[in-house]
Amino acid sequence: MGMADSPAARMKLVGGDPCLDFVNTVGGRVEAGGTPVGSEVLADKLPRYADLLAWSRHAGLLGDADARRLARRANDAPGEAVAVLGRARALREALHRTLRSLMRARRPAGEDLDVLNAEIAAARSREALRPGAGALRWGWIDPTGRLDSVLWPISRAAADLLTSDLTRLRQCGGDRCGWLFLDRSRNRSRQWCSMEDCGNVSKVRRFRERRARPRSAFGR
Repeated sequence: MGMADSPAARMKLVGGDPCLDFVNTVGGRVEAGGTPVGSEVLADKLPRYADLLAWSRHAGLLGDADARRLARRANDAPGEAVAVLGRARALREALHRTLRSLMRARRPAGEDLDVLNAEIAAARSREALRPGAGALRWGWIDPTGRLDSVLWPISRAAADLLTSDLTRLRQCGGDRCGWLFLDRSRNRSRQWCSMEDCGNVSKVRRFRERRARPRSAFGR
């Protein structure tokens, strides 16, 4: 299965921020063994390094040519590709747990902050100022020379989000979903990752529950 066939290349990007869409690269999240909601991943969309590339290209963080070059490098170094994929998943879960903690006004776990700080530091060590149109701009050093370069823009986006105003951060209210998103609605009333998906499922469920309630003799 190529990058174009990956579920990660077709998933909806509804988070409103690249690192939230990265956290959402799962079919859903559920509670497991008394641990916080979202601790168990359903249908991981990143089972292979190629899926990580496919998602990055889909999210606009990686160009087609760079994705193809990294795919060729991954074929030549499969062990390294597996290691980078492991780092990506660890980053995703640490980011998810940290965001959930911040949403509940709780202190993030030190272990999760260690993961985030390590990946952010790795990304920043590969940044350099480049000439731009009338000004300098940040660019990556050797962006396709290393398989972990796919993590750099994700880490930079995470650093930006985690140090911003998170009062609009929400979790989808759909059953077995748990996707995160920024609520940019005017009255801050968004409840679902997508009205077409979790929103409609909830509406149908509530309708069926109302229909199933027993009616009183006076209501017949």
